[in-house]
Amino acid sequence: MLDLDLLSHFPRVRLMQGPTPIQRLSRLTQVLGGPEKGVSIWVKRDDLMELGDGGNKLRKLEFLLGQAMAEGCDSVIVTGGVQSNFARLAAAACARTGLACELVLAQMVPRDSEIYQGNGNVLLDRLFGANLHVLTEGDDAGSFAHRRASEIAASGGKAFFATLGGSTPVGALGYVDCAFEIAAQSIEMGIAFQQIVIPNGSGGMHAGLVAGTAVAGKDPSRIRAYTVLSPADVCVAATVDKVNAVFELLGKEDRVQAEDLTISGTQLGRGYGMPTSDMVEAVRIVGRSEGLLLDPVYGGKAFAGLLSDIENEVIAPGSNVLFVMTGGSPGLYAYADALSN
Repeated sequence: MLDLDLLSHFPRVRLMQGPTPIQRLSRLTQVLGGPEKGVSIWVKRDDLMELGDGGNKLRKLEFLLGQAMAEGCDSVIVTGGVQSNFARLAAAACARTGLACELVLAQMVPRDSEIYQGNGNVLLDRLFGANLHVLTEGDDAGSFAHRRASEIAASGGKAFFATLGGSTPVGALGYVDCAFEIAAQSIEMGIAFQQIVIPNGSGGMHAGLVAGTAVAGKDPSRIRAYTVLSPADVCVAATVDKVNAVFELLGKEDRVQAEDLTISGTQLGRGYGMPTSDMVEAVRIVGRSEGLLLDPVYGGKAFAGLLSDIENEVIAPGSNVLFVMTGGSPGLYAYADALSN
């Protein structure tokens, strides 16, 4: 039986208003060939959140900012890429809660156009009042962040360091909670989801979903991820460690091994943040059939993988598939050159 109080022991700052909805992509089913294709695609709308233009990172930030405040911090330092969704939502969450926000943005993607460096998430970072440190290629973001934390301490403040993507065990608790939401919504809707499809970047979402699904008494092997940051073998190893760290944080004896996770490297392309033709096509298909926006770095690539696996029957006909829409649509504006060709 699910322990609904399991997460109540952890400090938390509420940044969301209740569970995000699950919707069926009926029009997309028709575009893909109708019901004879045998797969029903549903989406968990984690892009529909009021704060900071929405996105899944708010789930992590609820627990991370809770931890920061419990530790008496007055500022938050975040590292990420130039177009980091986590950085954008951290800036918005800090604005909401009154914490100072320092964003250390590294050149993780070899795209130096003016639109990439100044539009999209970066524009919103500035509008939310964050102090931006945009590094040059080769600079070490972690070292810079720790130096900045020392400077803040020297001036009498206390900074909380939120690592890449917020993918600590504490941050992953946000997706333990999401797994509980999905389990409850599945029962309410009377629908069993044979596959839950996600992108995997820094691994925190995947780790939280696996741990939460297991704690909820469901089969975590149904979670299918597409890596968008690192090669599949590296991603699997890192995610295994994160899942087990979440179990430990929750006081659970469960553990996973590499063979328990399904992570595909088919959509990585030339690397993190680098567009692929399949990603562009997936973004267009979902936009033109459902009027919904997938981001170009995470959701677009994962949805491309989903479409490919449906076409090749890697995902069995007759399945109900739940795709977690993680948000990140501001990033589309930084990729206008790739998406408008």
